Amino acid sequence: MRETNSKDDADRAGRYVRQPRGYSAFIPEPLPPVLTITDALTEARDRANLALGRLDSAVETLPHPELFTAMYVRREAVLSSQIEGTQASLDDLVAVEARLRGDQPLGDVNEVLNYTAALRHGLERLQTLPISGRLLREIHAILMRGVRGGHATPGEYRTTQNWIGAAGAGLQNAIFVPPPPEDVAEHVGNLERFLHGDSRLSVIVQIGLAHAQFETIHPFVDGNGRLGRLLITFLLCERKVLSKPVLYVSLTLKKRRQEYYERLQAVRDRGAWEAWLVFFLDCVTEAALDAANLARQILRLREDHRDRVVDAMGARAGKALKVLERLYRDPYMDVNQATALLQVSYANANDIIADMERLGLLREATGNQRNRVFVYEPYLALFREI
Repeated sequence: MRETNSKDDADRAGRYVRQPRGYSAFIPEPLPPVLTITDALTEARDRANLALGRLDSAVETLPHPELFTAMYVRREAVLSSQIEGTQASLDDLVAVEARLRGDQPLGDVNEVLNYTAALRHGLERLQTLPISGRLLREIHAILMRGVRGGHATPGEYRTTQNWIGAAGAGLQNAIFVPPPPEDVAEHVGNLERFLHGDSRLSVIVQIGLAHAQFETIHPFVDGNGRLGRLLITFLLCERKVLSKPVLYVSLTLKKRRQEYYERLQAVRDRGAWEAWLVFFLDCVTEAALDAANLARQILRLREDHRDRVVDAMGARAGKALKVLERLYRDPYMDVNQATALLQVSYANANDIIADMERLGLLREATGNQRNRVFVYEPYLALFREI
């Protein structure tokens, strides 16, 4: 069992303190640590900033970029939830939103739906409320509503000791024990002061420090991983690093999950802040380049499909293009929705949908003869994990 460390480099992140029940909990030092700005860290920071700039430029080339952010949000919600063990896919989420499942239980999809709702709520609230303990609690309440762990005081800091370990592990043999519950509010307050204080560190480095610190505090009984990843997106938008919420690191972290956990633990055990930051910044770079490439693919897809509609649909092309634009926000539509959108008869809307299906733009997803729903399959395919 770890005892309180001597004062050395390992203490830069905090120290393990034995608790009355015999286990040792980690007490984090307030941010920021004194960093050694190595060449590797400088280069990783510069690569990340360059990639973020390219991403922001790529997204701004999209017509009506706000239409496309909804799918970026859905993709992140699925991937972040999968890291926590949910089995829901992007297709599951779209199926539920398009009402394809009828009365079937939603299961893991509820967690993904909550994630999208929490993300959207947080982005809206950032217009009037800075990132703070209050905002984090609001977002957590939405994230955990009616799902696994939802019984564990959604929107409230934990009042019991939690820990991280193998299945069945207890406090005495846990891999990591966060600070005691009575100290959580103080540590979150310290994090909030760091985020809104003066700092000479670059914004992306501050975000890397903040994410690691949040995961170390582990302020809630459940949902800390998902909320910690949301925090990255909120900070990027709040600090105007990105104009749209299109950077999410969950795909990269899912691929490098074991290293992610090891890097975080090395900060706590050895004060390895610099190595953590290089890893985090590399993940940001990879995620930004992935998202920028996705933006370029969306633009090419849109141009190709617009040309296909104009060349093939004659007088109905204008209305078909209106349907196509609507599908970039929500990639599914039934004939009744098309009728309302286009202000035409049901028969005319049905003909337009049928033409788009023949062109390979839409796929009928229900297999039914009535109440059919059509999915914009080529667009949805861009967002599926490769």
